[in-house]
Amino acid sequence: MGGICSRKRDQPVIEDEVRSVEAGRYGKSSSSKWLRNSSFRPAVELPPGGAGACPSLLELCIRKICQDIDKYSSFSMLPRDLSQQIFNELVCSNSLTDVSLEAFRDCALEDIGLGEYPDVKDSWMSVISSQGSYLLSVDLSGSEVTDSGLALLKGCSNLQALTYNYCDYVSEQGLKLISGLSNLTSLSFKRSDAIGAEGMSAFSGLLNLEKLDLERCSDIHGGFVHLKGLKKLKSLNVRCCRSITDSDLKAISGLTELNELQLSNCNITDFGISYLKGLHRLRMLNLEGCNVTGSCLQSISALVALAYLNLDRCDLSDEGCDKFSGLKNLKVLSLGFNNITDACLTKLESLNLDSCKIGDEGLANLEGLSILKNLELSDTEVGSNGLRHLSGLKNLENLNLSFTPVTDSGLKRISGLTSLKSLNLDSRQITDDGLAVITSLTGLTHLDLFGAHISDSGASCLKYFKNLQSLEICGGGLTDAGVKNIKDLTRLTRLNISQNCNLTDNSLELISGLTALVSLNASNSRITNDGLQHLKPLKNLRALNLESCKVTASEIMKLQSDAMPNLVSFRPE
Repeated sequence: MGGICSRKRDQPVIEDEVRSVEAGRYGKSSSSKWLRNSSFRPAVELPPGGAGACPSLLELCIRKICQDIDKYSSFSMLPRDLSQQIFNELVCSNSLTDVSLEAFRDCALEDIGLGEYPDVKDSWMSVISSQGSYLLSVDLSGSEVTDSGLALLKGCSNLQALTYNYCDYVSEQGLKLISGLSNLTSLSFKRSDAIGAEGMSAFSGLLNLEKLDLERCSDIHGGFVHLKGLKKLKSLNVRCCRSITDSDLKAISGLTELNELQLSNCNITDFGISYLKGLHRLRMLNLEGCNVTGSCLQSISALVALAYLNLDRCDLSDEGCDKFSGLKNLKVLSLGFNNITDACLTKLESLNLDSCKIGDEGLANLEGLSILKNLELSDTEVGSNGLRHLSGLKNLENLNLSFTPVTDSGLKRISGLTSLKSLNLDSRQITDDGLAVITSLTGLTHLDLFGAHISDSGASCLKYFKNLQSLEICGGGLTDAGVKNIKDLTRLTRLNISQNCNLTDNSLELISGLTALVSLNASNSRITNDGLQHLKPLKNLRALNLESCKVTASEIMKLQSDAMPNLVSFRPE
């Protein structure tokens, strides 16, 4: 799209480092939309009331104990939940050592979250295993624990979850040591070279296992035969295991409780997918990067419970895509970087066609998707004429038209989609006239005009969007006069008016009444240190970007100290 105001596609947007994922907005990496595993390590939580709130008496006591940890030799006489909180606090503050760990021997802790914690080794396992039958979950990811240390967990008979990712010190012999942990329901060995086909025999007796993660285990071809008896298995992740072939899928075809199967970047073909026909509870299937074509849809259509399907970077074309009509319960379909121009998915709720070679006529196949809520058309060849096929999608809530050839005239065709809540028009072809066309979309809560050519005149149309919570106008056409049209959007929590080089301190004064703002970006403007005083009423502001302005980090820090205690991210810094 060119131009200094267009967002670069290969760089993160830094104006809001605290932004959470918004419903219906897809990330640029399709794989990121699929389930990821989390560590058992407890998250650091703010006290009730948010930053600046007074901690409870219990929290103060725990912090004091952690500060004076060297004074205590044992916590075994304390209530279990209190010992657990002290342990968690030490881990979160990176204060747990060989010496302080000893104080937790025989404390009946339930959760040991040491994933990626430094210097965890075999000598720690004696204390960890002393929790005995009370221990329910252990995360030793990235540790130096070896077979000898793993063997000590044999006495923790009630262990339900074991995470041992990125560990290079265990062997197949060590895996056999966990075969007696019959109560395990979750087991994760991501990127472990120790796990081969023979080593997987250790899993055959874990009959209560519901979740197994072997992502990036490079040599497990032939090992699925040891999973045949795991009839309770619901989730299996073998992403990026190139050794996995069609014959492996035959071995798990009888695991009828499976509801999630992650096979991305495996050596799977259409023939292998045919083995999955009997998995009638399967809801999520990830085939990203596999060697499958449209022919696999014949088998996939037999998966009557399937709701999420990822075929990103597969070898699909128009041929065979009529089989999509059999996927009656499908809710999310990702087809990025494919040439898909024919799909009949009457139950589809979310469709991602990002970077597909779909054009105006291809959109004709979407006319029957009456319950579609989320549609991603970014970086496609869809133009103004093609939008006529969307006019009947009355339930559409989120629409992304960024980096498409759509022009102002085309927006008339979606002006009747009054259910829209999020609309992305990050395109250099959109101008003031286009914004005037969509003023009927009064339910919008998110409007992205990042690279659009919007001037002060066009900004007057913003008065129709009283429900906006997020707004981006960065095309360079705004002055202080245009910002006057933003000051009454009192529900805004995120505002990006960067790249508008003629904005002055007056703009900050105009938006000083937007007290719900959490994130503000006014970088690349004429704002100075003097204008910072106008931000004092914005007590909820957490992220502030004034890069390439006449503003210094020291003055922002002073503002933070004097009036904005919730500000956690700012630039310049």
